[in-house]
Amino acid sequence: MNRIKELREDRDLRQIDISEKVGIDQKTLSNYETGKTNPDSFAIIKLAEFFGVTCDYLLGVSERNLLNADNVLNEIDDIKKRLDDIKKYIKKN
Repeated sequence: MNRIKELREDRDLRQIDISEKVGIDQKTLSNYETGKTNPDSFAIIKLAEFFGVTCDYLLGVSERNLLNADNVLNEIDDIKKRLDDIKKYIKKN
């Protein structure tokens, strides 16, 4: 679960900080980060809520964290820009 470690480090948190707030043992959290064990659904939900990300993002299923409206709107804007670029390319050729 590299995302857990990435999210933790991005926020300058220690494993013990997260374990205390989420209710997951620090050793268990360490095992998630190193891939020795995988979190159960309860842990995934708790960690996603703590970090403010979707479960899909936390699990690496999605590269985009579309948890809130701002993120969704930004993603829509990015898609619009890419579509405009494609339209311009098609018109040129």
